[in-house]
Amino acid sequence: MKYGIVGYGSYIPKYRIKVEDIAHAWGKDGKSVANSLKVYEKSVPAIDEDTATISVYAAREALKCAGINGSDIGALYVGSESHPYIIKPTGTIVAQAIGAVPNLTVADLEFACKAGTAGMQICLSHVKCGFIKYGMAIGADTAQGRPADALEYTAAAGGAAFVIGPEPIAEIIHTCSYTTDTPDFWRREGEIYPSHGARFTGEPAYFKHIIGATKLLLDQSKLNVEDFDYAVFHMPNAKFPLTVAERLGIPEEKMKLGLIVTEIGNTYSGSSPLGLARILDNAKPGDKILMTSFGSGAGSDAFAIEVTDRIGKIAKPTPVQKFIDDKIYLSYSQYLKHRKKIKM
Repeated sequence: MKYGIVGYGSYIPKYRIKVEDIAHAWGKDGKSVANSLKVYEKSVPAIDEDTATISVYAAREALKCAGINGSDIGALYVGSESHPYIIKPTGTIVAQAIGAVPNLTVADLEFACKAGTAGMQICLSHVKCGFIKYGMAIGADTAQGRPADALEYTAAAGGAAFVIGPEPIAEIIHTCSYTTDTPDFWRREGEIYPSHGARFTGEPAYFKHIIGATKLLLDQSKLNVEDFDYAVFHMPNAKFPLTVAERLGIPEEKMKLGLIVTEIGNTYSGSSPLGLARILDNAKPGDKILMTSFGSGAGSDAFAIEVTDRIGKIAKPTPVQKFIDDKIYLSYSQYLKHRKKIKM
């Protein structure tokens, strides 16, 4: 029996702000900042959008794609670092909205930007052991960045949902994780904005864990990078994942389809899942996909995925590209209002 992704769905808010406009607001050279990050604009949630609304939309798309009802879901996990409530699960809101209650287990997950992929691993374990038939894992965020901080240029909004079960459209051949206590990014209770270790987030955190998890996956699965048709890594910017690809010997051509950060920014828990969703929008049977997420703190989840013949038999969800193309630009002052950085 094969197990993996049975259906998937996405959501990206239509509002955008250009990185140049953020830089100009703080007296910096906008083109220089955008070119250094290789990120040119980012998504911004509407005033009434949050992680819960993003998750509900993506979840409904995933159910439609899988061809099942909400009542078929036996477990639901929402991974995010911007849950709308400190105490009150996002998952119960989503479960109620898709008609999955009451006969299921629900939990909110938090591991910086890899909580969504952790949910995929948990659902896969539940399904393979026979605890449930279908599980749903969601990675979604409305990411926060302090005004004038480096994070403000890329912290974006969006998410993706995956139904995990038997007879998949994309089999999860193997998955593994690589985790250490590396405090590169944090937000204490009561603080509005996160703090980060600046350049410390690069080599000791992002690169060590992404490359470590990917090499572990290749070793355990007996696969080589040449076996994969596509690769997607967590995208805090475009420079980091492209550097990982270069170090691992992965051609840039295999990265292009999943590299959505240039157009929508870093959607945190939704980052690598949205990149995977865009690849699935275009994949054909037999294609192999390498995905490795990253969450500060720090850890990475790596997946080897193979597309099956069922990919052509599903009701395709709204393509990620449609969300990318459907956009309305905001000025910096409008952006501040949307992100509630202006207190009335």
